[in-house]
Amino acid sequence: MSNSYHGLSRVDHLIKECLDGRAANVPFPNVFGRLLPENPLTGSLSDKTIRDAYIALADSMKTSTPKDGAAEAGMTFFGQFVDHDITLDAQSAIGTKLDPRSIRNVRTPSLDLDNVYGDGPDGSPHLYSEKYDGYLLFGRKDNPLDLARNDRGRALIGDPRNDENIIVSQIQGAFICLHNILMTQVENKPDTKSDVHNCATMNIRSTVWNDMIPGHLKDFEEVRRFIRLHYQYLVLHDLLPAFVDKKVVTAVLDHDPFHDLGPIMPVEFSGAAYRFGHATVRPQYVLKDGGSPVELFTMRGFERRDHHSDVAFDHLFDLGNGKAQRAAPVGPAMAPSLFDLPFVTKGMKFLSLDLDVKEAKKLALRNILRDRGTYLLPSGQQVARTLGIDELAPPKPLTEHHVSKTPLWYYCLQEAGEKGGGRLTGVGGAIVASVFIRLLKLDPESVLHVPDFKPWSGFGGTGITVGKVMKFVEEHRGKIAHADELTSGN
Repeated sequence: MSNSYHGLSRVDHLIKECLDGRAANVPFPNVFGRLLPENPLTGSLSDKTIRDAYIALADSMKTSTPKDGAAEAGMTFFGQFVDHDITLDAQSAIGTKLDPRSIRNVRTPSLDLDNVYGDGPDGSPHLYSEKYDGYLLFGRKDNPLDLARNDRGRALIGDPRNDENIIVSQIQGAFICLHNILMTQVENKPDTKSDVHNCATMNIRSTVWNDMIPGHLKDFEEVRRFIRLHYQYLVLHDLLPAFVDKKVVTAVLDHDPFHDLGPIMPVEFSGAAYRFGHATVRPQYVLKDGGSPVELFTMRGFERRDHHSDVAFDHLFDLGNGKAQRAAPVGPAMAPSLFDLPFVTKGMKFLSLDLDVKEAKKLALRNILRDRGTYLLPSGQQVARTLGIDELAPPKPLTEHHVSKTPLWYYCLQEAGEKGGGRLTGVGGAIVASVFIRLLKLDPESVLHVPDFKPWSGFGGTGITVGKVMKFVEEHRGKIAHADELTSGN
């Protein structure tokens, strides 16, 4: 396994090598890249003027009364879950200029749910039952709906970031439960076993399944691919349309605006455009019937959860009863809680200047300074010019300080607010849609290369959504085989 990318088991590598030789043309590098050349700060403005401009821009975004957008509130956190499947930059720090090619992406950039499955039972045995082949550990003796944990309370999951708040933690738990539910049904329901087998084996030679996979893991591998295909469908048909102009998604499917020449994981995506999710955070969330509204950072993570912290998914996703809250629309406005990050305890450096802890706690400012000082990203206007679309004028907080180009992260939000009706469009829509669609196109195992794929009728058939999958989990999680023996005692 020493030469394997994280998240790809031996079976994954085998499948990719057996897909008619196409795997040789599917490089999934573990570094970032650039869509456009780096854009260093130039000109005669002083460091103080530039800093003050960016502080003013960040401060202009703070609002305590955001509107409801079209997307369900839970989609913000599903987007976070997907981000944790494809990116992890554990190196870059604000105030330090970095070449993206030197930054290792700890995640595989394919939509393969390595944040759930790790390296599979072979490479990540701590995530799996020792007694029941192919079942993931889930739950604790004190709370069957919490993640399985070690004796220090650390979650036993493929990416520890998915325990950072209650909502993303329970989305992680839902996918673990989904796997165990389907493993149970494959064992006990012939019709489900047939459905899962027929779906999972699409577009892969039978010899891979019949000759290469150990018999005791065949059900596991088929359930995993079945879930992956449906997960990829949800990213393409639910997550993207929730936050990106549907016309942009359709256009990118027909023709990549970056001409298929861009890096597989561009820093313009991970460091700017896909951070749109910060603007969709609500000031408060109701997590269950009768629950009091809570702010994001009161939903503490990285620790054992008791029953009082369990979430009812019908308050976050459309499960058919009309209770789901809405995410804030994508745009240049952010909830007050994001301007006082509790985990930031010291200041930071930008250019030649030190910023105090009060400024360092502002997520909007951190995004802008990382954009301009660490990654040296192109401005929004530069990307618009490259794509041949009309440029937006820089916002007033910048022009008042004689700054004429807009940081890419803010520009994507500005477009959504001015032209996208609360969804990414133009530059931001093109970058986000292009990256996800390219990942699916380059992976010969993905749902885009399974022309006969149809969502399973058990999830509601055509038009399935994250909400429908969550409803399926809620309805069946009490019927998981061996459930008591899959829990940890910690």
